[in-house]
Amino acid sequence: MQALWYFDFISPFAYLQLPYLRGLRERVAVTPVPIVFGAVLSHHGQLGPAEVAGKREFTYRHVQWQADVAGVELRFPPAHPFNSLAALRLCVACGSSWMAVEAIFAHVWRDGRDAANADALAAVARGLGIDDVNAAIGDAGVKQTLRENTERAIARGVFGVPTLAFGDELFWGNDASAMVDAWLRKPALFDDARYAALRDLPNGVERRR
Repeated sequence: MQALWYFDFISPFAYLQLPYLRGLRERVAVTPVPIVFGAVLSHHGQLGPAEVAGKREFTYRHVQWQADVAGVELRFPPAHPFNSLAALRLCVACGSSWMAVEAIFAHVWRDGRDAANADALAAVARGLGIDDVNAAIGDAGVKQTLRENTERAIARGVFGVPTLAFGDELFWGNDASAMVDAWLRKPALFDDARYAALRDLPNGVERRR
């Protein structure tokens, strides 16, 4: 069993899913895939939760509450949303390894540090063996890999982060972790007639844009 985990460091919910993934990786080979969440939103014509008044405040409160309940250390970075391209490119420059994923998420969401540019990421980059972070994140191959990651995710149907992908099955969000476990225990779960009917559920109204 193999899975891809699509994420962006801008997402606190991706950070909150890390403890679950550590356990899941004992059963499943999970490959982390950094993608640009903003590009995914633009493709689908959506706003991020932090771009909607009211929803922004609730989302932040929900994030902090989930962390408190789960006993996960969490501090918000100095500003959010922030430009996560530098962090994503640093991750790619490190081979998108789990070590890099964990270190950068800890920098942003455990320690509450800035990650919007090379200077802000210098310390975590050094810890990952990269002394010239500007060169690393400015590398043309790194940029191309991140673009291709994002394009492939969109082509696969990814619409949000974090998303766990098992073949054609996509599980979006930290709160879908229990659903993943249920499906792993019973891979035919969604073949049940109730779930199968949802694929062809008619749209009763279409909102004008």
